[in-house]
Amino acid sequence: MDFVFIKKFTPMYITAAGLTLKIAVIGILLSFLLGLVCAVVRFKKIPVLNPIVSFYVELSRNTPLLIQLFFLYYALPRAGVMLTSLQCCIIGLTFLGGSYMEETFRSALETVSKVQIEAGQCIGLKEMQIIRYIILPQAISISVPGFCANVMFLIKETSVFSAVALADLMYVAKDLIGLYYKTDEALTMLVAAYFVILLPIVLISSYAERRLRYAQFGK
Repeated sequence: MDFVFIKKFTPMYITAAGLTLKIAVIGILLSFLLGLVCAVVRFKKIPVLNPIVSFYVELSRNTPLLIQLFFLYYALPRAGVMLTSLQCCIIGLTFLGGSYMEETFRSALETVSKVQIEAGQCIGLKEMQIIRYIILPQAISISVPGFCANVMFLIKETSVFSAVALADLMYVAKDLIGLYYKTDEALTMLVAAYFVILLPIVLISSYAERRLRYAQFGK
């Protein structure tokens, strides 16, 4: 193991990790919003929108992110829509993440007791007030473990961004391997970078699950 090589190129990995995290954070936030809206649409079975959302979820979940990125980066320009690598990655991650978040949130919405919904109706709450004050707070709390799992999944999926010429972690690793043939060193730094990014999320997820279990069952 060439530690001089590792020390020399660690700053490149730090820069690439920053870019990866930037895209991941934006994509996850947009996925959260998209998934929440889609979950409410499917939960309430809103006419016209419900079949559109259902089609989107099936399309997104059953096509690889890599194929989606290729479509955005290579196919859309033929139709006159030009997107940068960064834009393609954010859109692709949001498109994929939204469907997974939707499934998580919808499952949580369906666990809310109908008795509580009926109680809200009895005291005169409007439908949007019931969703805002009764359904969503409970559903979001229940969906915390699934949300954390989706966050980790989406961060791992960023490893395919190099396919559209984005200088992320995987791009840097492949570039160094091609230039210097230092496969072990480059991949070791790649693994270490993802480990450093994901470990805090794993710890936060475990803590959140313990707190949620304690709040629900007192243990």
